Amino acid sequence: MSSVIGLVIVLGVLIFFHELGHFIMARLFGVGVEKFSLGFGPALVKWKRGRTEYCIAAFPLGGFVKMVGEQPDAPLDEAERQVSFTHKPVSQRMAIVAAGPVFNFLLAVVIFFALFAVAGLTYLKPEIGKVRPDSPAAEAGLQQGDRIASIAGKPIESWSEMAEAIAKSDGAPVTLLIERDGRTMEKIIKPVVEPMEDIFGELHDRYIIGVTAAGSTGTIRLGPVAAFGESIHRTWLIVELTVVSVSKMIRGTVSVDNLGGPIMIAQMAGEQVQHGLINLLGFIALVSINLGILNLLPIPVLDGGHLLFFSIEAVKGSPVSIRTREVAQQIGLFILLTLIIFVFYNDIMRIITGTSF
Repeated sequence: MSSVIGLVIVLGVLIFFHELGHFIMARLFGVGVEKFSLGFGPALVKWKRGRTEYCIAAFPLGGFVKMVGEQPDAPLDEAERQVSFTHKPVSQRMAIVAAGPVFNFLLAVVIFFALFAVAGLTYLKPEIGKVRPDSPAAEAGLQQGDRIASIAGKPIESWSEMAEAIAKSDGAPVTLLIERDGRTMEKIIKPVVEPMEDIFGELHDRYIIGVTAAGSTGTIRLGPVAAFGESIHRTWLIVELTVVSVSKMIRGTVSVDNLGGPIMIAQMAGEQVQHGLINLLGFIALVSINLGILNLLPIPVLDGGHLLFFSIEAVKGSPVSIRTREVAQQIGLFILLTLIIFVFYNDIMRIITGTSF
């Protein structure tokens, strides 16, 4: 049940904000909106305000904003042309289409800002959990429970700072200031290079000293300005990571088996519901960024495909022919359906094999 609730909450929030972006930008440029639907299929709830019919439909796996004159060949009278999407300048049409993915990124920024402003920024303390035998750390006498206070005279506040300082040593001996049982001591350690797996499963040479983190965490309280800056930074890091992941899948260096669909989202959302509001909000932000990037892919029927057509129109000075659009949209629909079938297959195979999400 928690998976179903989680899926409805996550998809409901993401789809609403995505379509809200299209809706607000359309109204800003004077485009008439005939229907704003959250979900597909039979309407569960609907009401009308002005020209626009608002609807909550039965299947929450998408949504749409239907605008006046959205189809280039649709017959319109003179009055309708004033509020027609097709008859707006190409720059305005591009802004309306791009607003959906942009709102997904903005939603992530807002969520991260709220989390950082309220809960602060959690970090891993530079405390040693285990020391690998026969490692440079073991030879230097480092022990479990030691805290690394500085490296080469630079104060160390987090485990990531410590790991980065060691990695940048290029194998040169480094001086560590260690805190142990209320005492401080210096240790000179020469890092060694070893192949290490990154998050994509690829091996890279990295300088290490042979220690693992104790796992203790701390929290930094952030003011509004710092929280906003960190929210922008966190959103950008996820965007960068997602784009790199997609490019590696296209090149074949990362398995496409990592792709997941609604079933995986449902299970993960259900787990976040059980772990509390903060985890659920963080998950929504993560999926929102992924949805924004997905919609910007230059595939016809997605926002990115429409932006591609409008970009061509802006360059050549005339719209892409209707026939070309129809063929491209059929190809895009085939690609999208193939992708949907594939991610559903991945989800089902994970369930059959008992592989965790």
